[in-house]
Amino acid sequence: MSAQDFLVEIGTEELPPKALKKLSTAFSDGIQQGLKSANLEFTSVELFAAPRRLAVRVNQLSDTQPDNNVEKRGPAAKAAFDADGNPTRALQGFARSCGASVDQLETMETDKGAWLVYRSVQAGQKTVELLPEIVTKSLAQLPIPKRMRWGARRVEFVRPVQWVIMLSGSSVIDCEILGHKAGNQTRGHRFHCNEILTINNPSEYESTLLEKGYVIADFEARRTKVRAGVTAIAETVNGHAVIDENLLDEVTALNEWPIPLIGRFEERFLEVPAEALISSMKEHQKYFHVVDANGKMLPNFITLSNIESKDPAQVIAGNERVIRPRLADAAFFFETDKKQSLESRVELLKPIVFQKQLGSIYDKVQRTSGLAGKIAVAIDGEEQLAKRAGLLLKSDLVSEMVLEFTDLQGIMGMYYAQYDGEPEEVAIALNEQYMPRFAGDQLPSTKTGCAVAIADKLDSLVGIFGIKQPPTGTKDPFALRRSSLGILRIIVEKGLNLDLADCIEWSIAQHGELSAASPVVDKLKDTVVDYMLDRFRAWYEEEGIPAEVFLAVHARRPTRPLDFDQRIKAVNQFRQLPEAAALAASNKRVSNILSKVHANDLAATLNSDLLELDAEKELASAIAEQAQKVNPLFAAGNYSEALQSLASLRPSIDRFFDDVMVMADDEAVKINRLALLNQLRSLFLSAADISLLSS
Repeated sequence: MSAQDFLVEIGTEELPPKALKKLSTAFSDGIQQGLKSANLEFTSVELFAAPRRLAVRVNQLSDTQPDNNVEKRGPAAKAAFDADGNPTRALQGFARSCGASVDQLETMETDKGAWLVYRSVQAGQKTVELLPEIVTKSLAQLPIPKRMRWGARRVEFVRPVQWVIMLSGSSVIDCEILGHKAGNQTRGHRFHCNEILTINNPSEYESTLLEKGYVIADFEARRTKVRAGVTAIAETVNGHAVIDENLLDEVTALNEWPIPLIGRFEERFLEVPAEALISSMKEHQKYFHVVDANGKMLPNFITLSNIESKDPAQVIAGNERVIRPRLADAAFFFETDKKQSLESRVELLKPIVFQKQLGSIYDKVQRTSGLAGKIAVAIDGEEQLAKRAGLLLKSDLVSEMVLEFTDLQGIMGMYYAQYDGEPEEVAIALNEQYMPRFAGDQLPSTKTGCAVAIADKLDSLVGIFGIKQPPTGTKDPFALRRSSLGILRIIVEKGLNLDLADCIEWSIAQHGELSAASPVVDKLKDTVVDYMLDRFRAWYEEEGIPAEVFLAVHARRPTRPLDFDQRIKAVNQFRQLPEAAALAASNKRVSNILSKVHANDLAATLNSDLLELDAEKELASAIAEQAQKVNPLFAAGNYSEALQSLASLRPSIDRFFDDVMVMADDEAVKINRLALLNQLRSLFLSAADISLLSS
């Protein structure tokens, strides 16, 4: 079977830069899926993406589908012919449905008797006949939130389509894609090569565009070139370019022929917080900023030009003219904001609604302040600092700077608090309130920061659950999942001995409307605790810890996240011991036995006089010895050492179940043996429900 390279290119107006990489990957994945569904063989797939094109090249794609053996089973042989050996109507109907005569059918012997079957070979279709539908289907499935139409066309796509290439080897595939007849012609750079280029063969695609068209079609190659260029040009001013990966993707998607240029702005702007300058340059102009060897910002920026100018100084000067008013605005906002203290802005939060039923942002900071104070005391922090930080928490939301640059909330609060003369820990906490902002982000560095970060998130959790608007599978407008994981991360990774149940009670108390009825409070507390503990499951899955370990610990419902984490790690270590499987099975057996016994029928203590057999005496002695040893370990949270010690019970447990009949005829003996098993199970339950490890 012969093979040809296949190339498809969709030429468009400039595609959305933030979506380009995602669109390219989805286009390639869709085509690969279509080829595999059609049983078409190929060696590899390459994807290309530039501002005005999406392309995929499939290398060594087979020319035709493999032939397909078709087998259809008809009626059983005993029902296929009448007494005279003539075909029955059932057999004749089956033959007609297959487009065959009775003589062309075969007999197949099976364990259940003989059957009539029709066998044939369906010739595979030519690949060029299948490709248009495969490409069309992939384009239809691209993740495009809102498609557009242009002119009088009914065709819809993310941007107007200008040309289409469909090449199999050197031959154009005769078809129409997105309203355009496929050809073998593409277009070069809009300015450097504003002309039509012919692609004679798929293998020539990127080299033709590169050498003649001033287009680097490969996204990753272009991205690498941008990174290298930005890094190198920063060194010309003895600086280091700070490369944000998302910005790198975006500028790569904006340029077909990226040329790095470095500009300069007045040093007076460096008096403005660096984050404000960076935000202005990055969000509005797509510039990279430059720092010195000490990480201090330099008065330079790096931009990417999509043309190789004969006079780059003019391009740089133009960019400098554009950025100057942006930075001047930031400087003006900063100076204006400093004229009013954060404390004086608290009142301005009253008209801003947090949530209709939960009041304004002002109400939220009042609640958060009180809650942060209680949390600070619980973690040996400064109550007054936490309460002060909680009060000022959202004041920067009404500052001119944050109204213009919303991503600076918290950061500007920190700077303004420092300017106001607030304690340094309070100022830092205003920035740390949002930590962690995303998965893997840094955590608060101070106890005050930890207290307000937990309090702010917990206030939202309790409030939203309290008004019965919890997140659903598709909607989480208040980002409660992220908030829950953030709280858990802070508590666990900072080693804070906080009890979620206590914290939630304190938060409910701050919500006056929620703390009126005790049954409501208890139910709300349990609901929020359970929701937060459930977030641990995904956390541990990412760490490669089996779900059964999580379930074993979760069954005990420890409400201190740090304690929960210690149990998880201990049980995961225990699971890998040679004795673990047998002990888990024994615990499950004990659990099943005890589940059939009413709690009132279990003796509170063990009567040693009723121990008759050596096996039960041995187990009772081993349990007593282990209890004395592990109970202090459990109390100290040393679950790992305690469980390893309990693993030594395996021989005694095995012998007990081999030699002892638990449900003895003598009622007193039976109750005593059940009490022994209950003691055994209680020891393990001090850490987790080990029986779930055997599921």
